[in-house]
Amino acid sequence: MTEQQQVADATASNPVVLVTGAYGGLGAAVAGELAEQGVTVVLLGRKVRQLERVYDAVNKRGTEPVLYPLDLEGASPDDYFELMQAIGSQLGRLDAVVHAAANFEGLTPLNQLDPAKLARALHVNFTSMAWLTQAAQPLLRETAERTGVPSKVMIVVDDAERVSNPFWGGYGMAQLSRRQFVQMQARELGEKSPIHVMGFMPGPMRTMLRSRAYADDTNPQTRNPADVAPALVKVLNSDNHHGQIIGAPL
Repeated sequence: MTEQQQVADATASNPVVLVTGAYGGLGAAVAGELAEQGVTVVLLGRKVRQLERVYDAVNKRGTEPVLYPLDLEGASPDDYFELMQAIGSQLGRLDAVVHAAANFEGLTPLNQLDPAKLARALHVNFTSMAWLTQAAQPLLRETAERTGVPSKVMIVVDDAERVSNPFWGGYGMAQLSRRQFVQMQARELGEKSPIHVMGFMPGPMRTMLRSRAYADDTNPQTRNPADVAPALVKVLNSDNHHGQIIGAPL
């Protein structure tokens, strides 16, 4: 028996969830919640040292996670298919993907926005998410058909009314597209699909991303990501939200 087969056999009974943006505030908090439930979490992010810190924190809370460094800005569709091949061969299954990665560099008028930054925001926040979802569907479908439990694609979305306002640039446009993607993909897959696609709107959180828009955040509803993560995981574990966008309860 090869080492890869041994790893796959050892983890076959554990659900496997891929979390993008794993060292961001919400991504790291969700990874910890999942590990406590016995889930093997694949931590995906660009910076290895930050992933390693999240790895240590998640490992202390539950099931040992797996690191997968990948730069969403530079990754090609082939890179996502290689990612899925690695998960399939090493872990034997994929039960869910949580798209928590985000790119936002601050509020800027469109006519002053650097073209490269606009392209980066659109790509990291939307195109890479769509490519990864496409690459993941065969393994998600295979896992669902084998276990009899629907696989999930969870897309974290921002408040549509807020990011439709002036100055939100490529991030705002991409966030609106993420919402449309949830509904379009769910309708294409159909009600009886073994893959459920859903959105989750966490609301205002104390993160680096939010601080770039609100230097002095006085919103009393702003919460720590650790307080929001259990709600996301609860929605992820439910089979009743295909095609829906669910907001975190206040």
